[in-house]
Amino acid sequence: MSLLAGKTGLIVGIANERSYAWYIAQSLMQQGATCAFTHLPGERNEHRTKRSLKELGLDNPWLKPMDAAKDEDIAVAFEQYGRDFGKLDFLIHSIAFADRELLQPGKFITTSRQQYLSAIDISAYTLLGLARAAHPLMVKSGGGSILAMSYYGAEKVVSGYNVMGVAKASLECTGRYLASELGQDKIRVNIISGGYLRTLASSAVGGTSKMEEEVPKRAPLRRNVEGADVGNTAAFLVSDLSSGMTGEVLYVDCGVNILGS
Repeated sequence: MSLLAGKTGLIVGIANERSYAWYIAQSLMQQGATCAFTHLPGERNEHRTKRSLKELGLDNPWLKPMDAAKDEDIAVAFEQYGRDFGKLDFLIHSIAFADRELLQPGKFITTSRQQYLSAIDISAYTLLGLARAAHPLMVKSGGGSILAMSYYGAEKVVSGYNVMGVAKASLECTGRYLASELGQDKIRVNIISGGYLRTLASSAVGGTSKMEEEVPKRAPLRRNVEGADVGNTAAFLVSDLSSGMTGEVLYVDCGVNILGS
């Protein structure tokens, strides 16, 4: 029997078929979940997301525009979702942003106040905003699972990750406070800290250009992480098999995080 048969939820953050959110959608669907999606407003963004969903075999997906930096957009998207599905078993948050020019070695000191706050707003506060909108639907469903994506640069300095590391640290802390507060409603909140994967987002980080070559030499598993590794972990966290887990940051990085140097 499929792990997620009968479960329905929303995935926020599919940019293309190389993004972690895409692999998460693939794994959830393989386990029987019904997935709905949002995209950033604009025809180009809609086209890109639709193209990536077609690679998952979805010719007519539930797909709505939403800018998670705008509370009114979140409210409209969740109202539409609730009207069409009636319940929400899981929510996947896979969105982040920082000005590309800041994601270079030696550029953290140049981060302006507005750039700093913008990175935290879009990369971390949106988890709180989406969780607040999801809460009534998850209560109606008898509970649920909220999942967000982080990276080891939230804990240790990774060259060029800079303000994004600050934002991801805020995301992880936000997840813990949400887990504590929402647990009484049987809503679990967990974070996956995925290893380096060449994506649209990671390609913007100037200090990571050699990671694809270096990680297999150092990682305990002697390979780079694959999208399916994270996708399968997400399926576990969404499923009832992880019913006793909340507030956790799970590393899916082939063991890189355990190394001292």
